[in-house]
Amino acid sequence: METIENTTRDFFILYKPKDIVSGDFYYARAHVIPSKNNELFYMCTADCTGHGVPGALMSMVSIARLNESIIEKNLEHPNIILDNVRKGIIESLNPEGSDEESKDGMDCVLCAYDFKNMKLEFAAANNPLWLIRNNQIIEYKPDKMPVGKYGDSVNPFTLQAIDLLEGDIIYTFTDGFADQFGGPKGKKFKYKQLQEVLLSIHQKPMEEQKQLLNNEFESWRGNLEQIDDVCIVAVKI
Repeated sequence: METIENTTRDFFILYKPKDIVSGDFYYARAHVIPSKNNELFYMCTADCTGHGVPGALMSMVSIARLNESIIEKNLEHPNIILDNVRKGIIESLNPEGSDEESKDGMDCVLCAYDFKNMKLEFAAANNPLWLIRNNQIIEYKPDKMPVGKYGDSVNPFTLQAIDLLEGDIIYTFTDGFADQFGGPKGKKFKYKQLQEVLLSIHQKPMEEQKQLLNNEFESWRGNLEQIDDVCIVAVKI
């Protein structure tokens, strides 16, 4: 797998599995689109159903379908890729003749960075994307459906696009950090507080941001059990 270090060094990945293996995963791959001879950098921050071994098995299915969509089929746009991944996940979990229907899948944000032209395309399933620009957070809302079986209707994922500016920081994440119980009253950390933390630290070097976030998480959790896998990915332009 292509590593993010080969494409940009201004990033961090905070990855804290609840167990030894995880239902959260991050996926990074540079891929040249043959029809355009242009390299895109794909980055996916994902939360699969479950954690531990069941979550890890779901992660393996999802990563295999991402590779199939990007490398083998040369699908370019994140929304089309997620449509294809969803189709593959449903087929993998619901083979012909099976009696029980599986609704396992993943929530994720799939980004396609075009660093040469300073553009970002992405599709989001249940989890949002946050952009910090000029000391403000801009939130891009997700489609309210997972990459997997969801009711009887199958709506296509939405393609969203951003013209990037130097200094922008893109944050994608799973729900584990915001959902962690802790603090003086044993309550959830919540997304609003996570936004406040990011705004207070976003001008610091990326590796320092990662350490500060980890310290914040551990301080909030205290002696309570970590309830879910945690993954936050940040890329600075």
